Formats: sequence, structure tokens, C-alpha cells
Amino acid sequence: MKFGLRVRGGLAAAFIMIAGSAALPLAGVVVSSPAAAQTVNSIEVVGNRRVELETIRSYFKPSPGGTLDAGRVDDGLKALIETGLFSDVRINRQGGRLIVTVVENPVIGRVAFEGNKKVKDEQLQAEVQSKPRGTLSRPMVQSDAQRISEIYRRSGRYDVRVTPEMIEQPNNRVDLIFTIEEGAKTGVKSIEFVGNSAFSSYRLKDVIKTRETNLLSFLGSGDVYDPDRVEADRDLIRRFYLKNGYADVQVVAALSEYDPERKGFMVTFKIEEGQQYRVGSVDFQSTIATLDPNSLRGYSRVSVGSLYNVENIEKSVEEMQIEASRRGYAFAVVRPRGDRNFEAHTVSVVFAVDEGPRTYIERINIRGNTRTRDYVIRREFDISEGDAYNRALVDRAERRLKNLDFFKDVKISTEPGSSSDRVILVVNLEEKSTGDFSISGGYSTTDGALAEVSISERNFLGRGLFAKASVTYGQFARGYSLSFVEPYLLDYRVALGLDLYQRQQLANNFISYGTKTLGFSPRLGFQLREDLSLQLRYSIYRQEITLPATLRDCDNRQLVNGLPNPAFVPTPAFINGNLGGVDPTGNNGLGCFANGEASLPVRQELANGATLTSALGYTLNYNTLDNNKNPTEGLLVDFKQDFAGVGGDVSYLKTAFDAKYFTPLVSDIVSIVHLQGGILNKIGNNQLRMLDHFQMGPNLVRGFAPNGIGPRDINPFGTQDALGGTKYWGASLELQMPFWFLPKETGLKGAVYADAGGLWGYQGPTSWAQTGEVNVAGCQAPTRNPNNAGTCLGLQFNDQNTVRTSVGVGLVWASPFGPLRFDYAIPLTKGQFDRTQEFRFGGGTSF
Repeated sequence: MKFGLRVRGGLAAAFIMIAGSAALPLAGVVVSSPAAAQTVNSIEVVGNRRVELETIRSYFKPSPGGTLDAGRVDDGLKALIETGLFSDVRINRQGGRLIVTVVENPVIGRVAFEGNKKVKDEQLQAEVQSKPRGTLSRPMVQSDAQRISEIYRRSGRYDVRVTPEMIEQPNNRVDLIFTIEEGAKTGVKSIEFVGNSAFSSYRLKDVIKTRETNLLSFLGSGDVYDPDRVEADRDLIRRFYLKNGYADVQVVAALSEYDPERKGFMVTFKIEEGQQYRVGSVDFQSTIATLDPNSLRGYSRVSVGSLYNVENIEKSVEEMQIEASRRGYAFAVVRPRGDRNFEAHTVSVVFAVDEGPRTYIERINIRGNTRTRDYVIRREFDISEGDAYNRALVDRAERRLKNLDFFKDVKISTEPGSSSDRVILVVNLEEKSTGDFSISGGYSTTDGALAEVSISERNFLGRGLFAKASVTYGQFARGYSLSFVEPYLLDYRVALGLDLYQRQQLANNFISYGTKTLGFSPRLGFQLREDLSLQLRYSIYRQEITLPATLRDCDNRQLVNGLPNPAFVPTPAFINGNLGGVDPTGNNGLGCFANGEASLPVRQELANGATLTSALGYTLNYNTLDNNKNPTEGLLVDFKQDFAGVGGDVSYLKTAFDAKYFTPLVSDIVSIVHLQGGILNKIGNNQLRMLDHFQMGPNLVRGFAPNGIGPRDINPFGTQDALGGTKYWGASLELQMPFWFLPKETGLKGAVYADAGGLWGYQGPTSWAQTGEVNVAGCQAPTRNPNNAGTCLGLQFNDQNTVRTSVGVGLVWASPFGPLRFDYAIPLTKGQFDRTQEFRFGGGTSF
């Protein structure tokens, strides 16, 4: 049996048979040398134990003429050594004999690792080439040691030392042990920028992924030195400048130098900014006779006078090329061209439409997806096998695959097909973990202490499904939720979401009652454009109020042993409060008002029992933010409407609008303009519930308590609950700025702001008749004028459209423990019965 070496997946497997030493005749074989030719009658092999004689002999092949010259003997010797099966091979000639003496390498019994704590054995086993039951090769062992060192360097441990050790065992076997001294992490001690004048180093550190080492670096890995990440940062810096008009920018170098004193790397980016350009003109050209280039003008995101923005040009090219393809020009190619005017600092942009090569997609090959199903990847393409090759659609598919967040890396390349007009798309993927288990905790001045346990999977069963289950338990808020999302309903790019939730809000310092809500909500999501999405939803939920008995024990009835007495007949003196010399808080007034009494709308909700709400709604979202987590530029707009009355017990139309505009100012200061408003309309004859009204506080104007703004029950003997309103508006201007004297990695920013807003228009129950309670003669009905509150203890409320304003400062911390914010706001104007809360804190974490 001949010896063969087969390589698969990086593993070498030798197929060998054991044979003893032997001499085989070689009739007619001659060894030639420059001096003379010798006839070789036989080749004798000495020292082989496992490798078959015929295998070794096959490496010494005579020429077609039957001679075995010195060159062929030398080639056979080299080939035997290169197999890695032998530690020594020697050749001798004795008369007509060729003697091949070999010393076989031992067989590896086991491969083990010692000292590795940061990298698992399984990961190291997959990287090394030396395998159990394979032949020991010393060069391969040294190569394996270098591979192990490289794994540690990629994780930031440049002080690693790997020492291979071979322990001899019987029968020419050895155990291979890699002893590893991992060393400490090698971090990035400083990041410097040279040549930047348009943007500060503080701002550019936001652009790159590499971070400087700080006290909290152990919670992440951004400070670990990674040469690949540093190189990628060069491109991020360049893209950032090109986005902001610097068409001539060059990131000349990214220098990394190890400082043995600081035991870390110093990273320096050298930048040549050039001039900032604006768009001088925009023109459209076409070499396709039947395609009017001006008809594509509406798909351009570039306008005259705007900053030259490469991203907008790329998006324009993509949308124009896709639109041309829709019109039947499958091979149309849009090529942008920019002519610079160095004196005026402008760029004339020309979009040229040409007929591209007629190339078709032969196949789409997907590599690297061990868990994700092929169809999950293929559905992100708007093209398939047999379609015309369109680079814009390929780039869009690559971007969509990256946005799935299923993969560490996504790269789509092309290979030649079976003919000159065919290409093969190759999708190379590297999967990553998509499951999350988190335990979250936090505290806020509104909800108190709060803890949440959740488990989620973004790529459930490898089918691209999203599933999440969470349980919340807090001081004032408790509940659970189950969520499921199918992003491609019936193979269309329509997302189906299902949410089941149960929430319980307990009474606290801001409300005297609790609520229990159990609901279910299916929804459909449509991505109309990259920056525009639509969500349609249906919600059905059951809601009820909980109230302590002490806050409803004055319900026009006398108490007997703490229980209501049905035989009690109220008197005008009781109903009318202090009229007739009766003190409602004293013993002669029953004493039940001493601990307060819930407002009339609250008691009505309690009397009505659980209420079922069935509503249809939609949300239109427009998002051009540069970063959803830490935006510095862009617009975010939400417009939503909900119509309740599709069955159920209540009916209304609720409309809300929320818009935030971010724009950078000088010296890394970002301004935020926040506008919001809403209106609640009554539908039909059903009474609006108090719980359906808008409730506002610091979410509208900071400096006010939760539920601290708007109409309120002002009954002096009650709990003075907030009633909410049917109309609200709000406006805010905020400036956020970094603390330049602190390291960027601390994530701290300061904020100053001014807020204004109003809430009014309570339309809930106001009289005894609406609650079913007894209405006593002589009881004067209240009015909306707080100076004429009436004499009924059922409801006395104010409803003034007062403009509330405040100014304040804040501290924003993007901490490793989650986002935290501290605010101190001082109200400047407020309603007579509004409640303030100058300090506010909120935040949480996942670990």
C-alpha cells in the first residue's frame, strides 16, 4: 500500500502500514553521477517500523530510460523529509545497492494545554495542526506555538509565552504539552491625532472603535490593542471626513508603538484634512438613449450648497441604479464624478448613467453559516441566480446582512463563472453568538428600585426569528412580557410581531392607586425606505384599578366595625363638608376623611371594575440619526395614532407627535431641539376614562414630579390625584457637551436645558350622577374655576392651560453599568396646584 498525505480542514492525516526492513530488487535501474553511472540492483530500507517499504521506495523513481542519477536520489531524499514522517533520512550506496536509512518521528498520543485560563482548550485545539494519533513534526509544533501566541495577541495579550514540551511514552509515542504563560492584557494607553484642526481629538475618538485604557476597561474590550481594529479605524476616520465635506482627506498612517514603561501601546493617527467643499452644482447625464437622466433627479440626496457628503452620493447612486433596474435597464450603471474648484471650494457633482457589461449571476455561494439557514441569508438579496448582476443591489444585501447582527463579519465578493458573462457571488460569513441572558437592575426617582431578568435570541433556531421573555420586579412596578418577531412574513419583507404582557403599577408617592394591565398586541412593520418605517398594530388589554380600603371608606356610608353600613342615610351636613358645624375629619364627621379619600374618577374606575380596551393604531417613524445610541446629528420623528372602539368598553382617538433634532455646534457641543404634542378625542357617547388621559410630568417639563402637571383634584380632604388632560404640548432646547478635562472613555457629558409645556382639557367624570353614587339635595356642583369648587366632596379640580417652564442642568453618563442620567431643574412658572421635583435620577444595567 502506498503512503499518501491528505489535507482537509487544516488537519493532516497520514495513511500508513507497518512493514519491516527489506531489500527489493530493481532490475535494470541505473544510478548515474557526473563521474560515472552505477547499476543499482536493489534499494534497501533500514529503520522503518510503521511506514510501508513500498511507500519509501516510491520516492526514488528512475528516469524513463531506467537510470537513477544523483539528482533523482536527492529529490527523493528531500521529498521524504518533507513528509514530516521522519526525523532523519540518510542515503548510502554500496556497490549495486542503494541503502535508505530512516528514523521515524514518534506518534502523538495526546495534545494538552496547561496554564490557559483566558482561552478555552477547545479553541486552542481547533487552531493547532498537531493532532492526536498524528505524526510528530517539530516544525509543525513550532508553528502551533506561534498560532497560540497569535490567538492571545488578538485578545490583547502580547506578553504571552508558549513552550511546547514532548513527554516520551512507550512504543515510540509522545504526549505533546503546550505550557502557556498568558501574561496581562496589553491595552492602548493613549490615542493621539496629528494634523486635525477641523475636528477635535475628543470628537474623533467618538468615530473610532479603539478606546484608551481606564478604570472601567475591565468591563469591555475596546481598549485592547488590535492591529486589525486600528487599521479599520483609519477607514472610519476617512469616512467621517468625507461625510463632512473634506474630499481631499488622507489618513496617512496609523502608528502603533509599544511603551515598555507604561506596558501598553501608543496609537497615533496622522491626518491630512485638506479643504472643506460644498456642492457647486448637480448634473445628470446618460449614454442610454431611451433613459432620460433628469427623470432620476428625484432619487438624488445631493443638493446645491450642501456640504459634500460621500455617503449621500453613495446612497443616491444606489437608489438611481435600482430605479433604473426597475424601469428595465438591468445593466445600467450610475457613476458619480466630482470636479473640484479649488478656489471656490466647491465640487460639481455629475451622475453619469452608462450601459454596463451584460453580466449575469450564475450562482450565489454561501460560506461560513454553520447555524443560520441559507434562506435567511438569501432573502436579504433583491437578486437571485440568473438575474442581471447589479453591484448596487449586492452592496445593499451586504449592508442588510450586517444589520441583522447575526455575524461578526460579512463580505460579498465575486468569482468568474462558467463563461465570460457569468459571475459567482460568494458570501463569506463569520457567525457570532445571538443569544442574550441579562439581569438588569436600576433605580429611579419615579419607579424606585427595579430588577429585570430577561432571555432573548435574535436568531431563534437559525431561522432569523426574534424571541424574548422577561420578568420585572420592582418597588412600584412588576410584570412580565413575551415577545416574538418574524421579520419576513410569508416571505415578504414585512415584520410580524406578537407581544403578550402583564404589568402592575403600585401606589406610590405620586399616585394613590395601583393598576393591573394584561394585554396582547400583534403588529406589522414595513420598511418604506431606509429612513422611513411604518408600523400597524392592534392592541387589546384588560385594565383595572386597585385601591386601599382606607381611601374609599367615605363613600356616602357610615362604617360599622370598619365595614360599610348599608342602612346609613347620608345627611347634607356630611356631604357638604363643614356646613352645619360638622368637621369631616373629626369624630362628629365620622372621621373617615382623616386619612384621605380617593378622587371621584378613581372611585368610578374601581366601581366599574375591569375594563377591556380594543384599539387599532399605527406609528410612522422617520430616522436620519447618525447613531441611534449616541446621536450627534440627524432627525427622529414619531407620529402615532390609536383608535379605541373596535369592540371593548371604551372609545377614543389618541394622537401623539414627537420630534428630536440633533445638530453639532462648536467644540463638540451638540444641540437638541425636542418638540412634542398630543390630543385625545372622545368618540361616540362613551365617557372618557381618567386612565385614558395623558399624564405628564418630567417627561414634558423637567423640574416637575411624575403626574405633577395639569388638572388635579383639589379636594382638601382627598388624595388630590392627578386627573390628566386631553391636550398637551412641549418644547425643549438642550445643549450637551463633554467634559474636556476628563478622559473620553469615562463617557460623561454635561447638559443645560430649558423646557416649556402645558397639559389641559380634562374630560372625565365630574358629577355624582356619572359615578352612580348618591347625589344629596343642597350639594352645589363644582365648576372648573378653583375659586368656586362647590360643596360636594366628590370632585373639586382645576383645569388651567398654564404654561409651565423650567431651566436645569444634567449629567449624562454612558457608563458600563448602563445609561445613567442626573437632572436638577428649577421650575420658573407653574400651575397653582402643580407638584415639583427638582432632582431626578434614573438608570440601570445589564450584567
